[in-house]
Amino acid sequence: MNAEYELSLKDYIAIIKDRALLLGVSIVVILAATVGVAMSMPPVYESTGTILVESQQISPELVASNNTSFADERIEVIRQRVMTRENLLQIIDKYHLFADGSRPLSESDKIDLMRNSIVVTTLSTFVKGRGDTTVAFNVAFEHKRPEVAKEVADELVTLFLNENMKQRTERASETTEFLTQEANKLGAELATLENQLADFKQAHANALPENQALRMSMLSRAELEFREVDRDYKNAQEELRLLQLELSAANAGLATKPDGSTRPIEQPQDLGSLKAEYARLLTKYTEAHPDVVAIKRKIQALQDAGAGSGAGAVAVNLDVARAQAKITAAQDNIASLAQQKRDLSQKMSGYEADILEAPQVERGLVTLMRDHDNARKKYEEIRNKEMGAKITESLEQENKAERFVLLEPPLLPEKPVKPNRKKIVALGLVLAPAGGGALVMLLEMLNQRVRSVGALESVLGKRVLVAVPFIATQAELARRRKWLTILIAGGVLLAVVLLLVVHLFYMPLDLLLIKTLSRFG
Repeated sequence: MNAEYELSLKDYIAIIKDRALLLGVSIVVILAATVGVAMSMPPVYESTGTILVESQQISPELVASNNTSFADERIEVIRQRVMTRENLLQIIDKYHLFADGSRPLSESDKIDLMRNSIVVTTLSTFVKGRGDTTVAFNVAFEHKRPEVAKEVADELVTLFLNENMKQRTERASETTEFLTQEANKLGAELATLENQLADFKQAHANALPENQALRMSMLSRAELEFREVDRDYKNAQEELRLLQLELSAANAGLATKPDGSTRPIEQPQDLGSLKAEYARLLTKYTEAHPDVVAIKRKIQALQDAGAGSGAGAVAVNLDVARAQAKITAAQDNIASLAQQKRDLSQKMSGYEADILEAPQVERGLVTLMRDHDNARKKYEEIRNKEMGAKITESLEQENKAERFVLLEPPLLPEKPVKPNRKKIVALGLVLAPAGGGALVMLLEMLNQRVRSVGALESVLGKRVLVAVPFIATQAELARRRKWLTILIAGGVLLAVVLLLVVHLFYMPLDLLLIKTLSRFG
């Protein structure tokens, strides 16, 4: 046949008539195969438990939670912890899963099958300002036996709840323990800095910045005292000079007047007159009276000088002794004032040294104070965090923080979720005619049979003058009637099979009829 020739509608009809038996058989075989597959696949039941992600019971404004991760992230972390090899092997051994297969399975194969049978799906909702937020999640398990599916689903839900509680409690405890250790370290460091600061202040107590004004005041007062002592020292030196002049005059037998001039020494009374005067004074005064003491001293001086000495010599000796006593007192006063000047000088030098040392001390003190303040702030901050962590730990232990709550426990499944026989049969209804048609088209492509006048003209390249129609014999007509009867019977049988499949796997025919009539009635 010429490749440029295109089949007409009559050609397609002729092909269908010629290949009707093959087409019908192909459709029946493919449909029967899909129905057989749908019927042979074992049912799989699924038991599902729903866990609610419940928010914190106490307002976060009063007590903050230490869990800042999203619910999806926490669910995934818990799922990975639950679906460990150890946990899955325990469940497999406990419920004897995957033990009824045709061939023995290794532990790795069983774990892979177990993980494929566990389904965890999240349930989200849109929250204004936060977007899609997970509020719950389902934990499901698939198995060929419904009671096993329910028991394993219960086990998995319990593992999820316990693992969440364990994880949150451990995290809170570890946080509290870590903050306590850090607080203790910072407390020890702060105590060390406090000791260093106290030792520094004690070592430089006189040069501390807060005592600077006091040191300046004490220096001014010491300078004032020094000037006063210096003035007294100079006056004492002048007085000593005058006393030395008086002593010189006494040694020369002259008396010194208060203005510094000299006069002859008056002859003192004799010893008898002094004793008479002493007796008279005792009648009026006590022995401690100054006049009595003076007369007594004169009597003692005359007695010491001897009875043979003259009265003028006795008087001179008394003036000399008096002058020497005054000089001694003046020298003692000068020595005392000089010592005071030295003490005041040392004190002023100490004050000046402390004042000059104050900037260096202040620099070291500022460094220590800064380190101390930083350590104290860190210590207070970590202590506040520790207190918050302890409160959070109490929330977790009392189950008052964000938690997982079992909303719906797994139930015994009533219907299998796999396989979906309706979809398999529906797929067979689509594939059956498509497969039969594809087989017919393939055979026609391999067959070079000429079916029409146009095809013959295309092959010969010449115009056909007369076309003689096919004349069927009686045997051919009988055979055609036979095949037609077979096709009709096959069609009826196929319709019956389809109705049976719909009745068994989709909906009873009486309910389907009532539903259809109610829709169009």
